[in-house]
Amino acid sequence: MRVGLLGGSFNPAHAGHLQLAQRALRQLRLDQVWLLVSPGNPLKPVTGMAPLDRRLAGAQALTRDRRIVATDIERHLGTRYTVDTLRKLRRRFPLVQFVWLMGADVFAELPRWRRWTRLGRSVPFAVLPRPSYNQRALAGQAALRWRHARRPAREAVMLPACSAPSWIFLPAPQNDISATALRAAVGRSRATA
Repeated sequence: MRVGLLGGSFNPAHAGHLQLAQRALRQLRLDQVWLLVSPGNPLKPVTGMAPLDRRLAGAQALTRDRRIVATDIERHLGTRYTVDTLRKLRRRFPLVQFVWLMGADVFAELPRWRRWTRLGRSVPFAVLPRPSYNQRALAGQAALRWRHARRPAREAVMLPACSAPSWIFLPAPQNDISATALRAAVGRSRATA
């Protein structure tokens, strides 16, 4: 089984998350994409963070495709950091080939993650473009560290079976929607109501 993991706060879940998941299903020929709704992202402020159950419900409502599964498994695993989550998922699902999915914005910030180099040595990455982040991501610390491990986009279907470190930058239509902008728009509409 081939599973893409898309972690995040999903505060709120939006069409950009769905577009990334659908693109990964097709281009990587995945069996499923799991939307890992984080109980609490250590790099994001607690202020303005909706409760986990509301964020999970939003992610679950995002799609009708049975291959895209929203889950709060990190709450049940008791993990806070991606590297720990992945270690426990591999132990629980030893026959699954996992791929970590992320936008270029996240790939650019990857060096801020706890034990990010260990994470990169444990799972292949699929990076999808995001407006105004692509050049920064492709010239960033993670891309430079693993420049030897970048695979061409034409090999996307082989990525889940690749040993890490291994990553790919997938060409895709770009979506500039962001959870931050959505929260700001909701705040403005409430202020004018």
